[in-house]
Amino acid sequence: MSLNFKEGQLILIDKEPNWTSFDVVNKIRSSIKKKFNIKKIKVGHAGTLDPLATGLLIICCGKMTKSIDEFSLMNKTYTGKFIIGSTTPSYDLETKPNVHYPVDHIDEKLIFKTTKKFIGKISQKPPMFSAVKKDGVRLYKLARKGQKIKRDKRDIVIDEFKITSVELPEISFSITCSKGTYIRSIAHDFGKELNSGAHLTELRRTKIGHYSVDDSVKVMDFIYKI
Repeated sequence: MSLNFKEGQLILIDKEPNWTSFDVVNKIRSSIKKKFNIKKIKVGHAGTLDPLATGLLIICCGKMTKSIDEFSLMNKTYTGKFIIGSTTPSYDLETKPNVHYPVDHIDEKLIFKTTKKFIGKISQKPPMFSAVKKDGVRLYKLARKGQKIKRDKRDIVIDEFKITSVELPEISFSITCSKGTYIRSIAHDFGKELNSGAHLTELRRTKIGHYSVDDSVKVMDFIYKI
């Protein structure tokens, strides 16, 4: 593998579950430093993935870190699954369902009709379990202490939102969206629009701009090859 990390290198990683994006950056940085006897090198990622999510993570090394903002601005495409009829405090499986809702009134027609409300420019509120800062403190740290803080809504753009399978209470989907979109919030808000509740159970990022997860490698596979 011919790589020049100091001059600048782009690495496409297929993040596995239970790794944080920060874990991936740290592992790659330490491996490069050890393998090539480099004392200091810049390594960063262009768009966080939640620990439970999998898929494409763009890692920038050396001079390529100057392009992180450029990559971060690119649209992202995800596939995943919602469960209808219950919500969790984190909007995903990081926490257990704590409220249950009726689902008898929900059918495929209503589900497909509801997706249309999420196309285009919309506003969404970040989850309490997120890295958004309030007075310098990450919201997830406050959430884990049982605190709930008022969050301002943010404008995002959804270019495409497709339901790919309905096996109630589970719904599979694909979505293409702008920077800053919380898919967990999409799941939560989707449940509300159904006059029920929903939470995210599976999420995989498949594209960032024209970069595809099909061209990526697992973290440990990359490390073994360098």
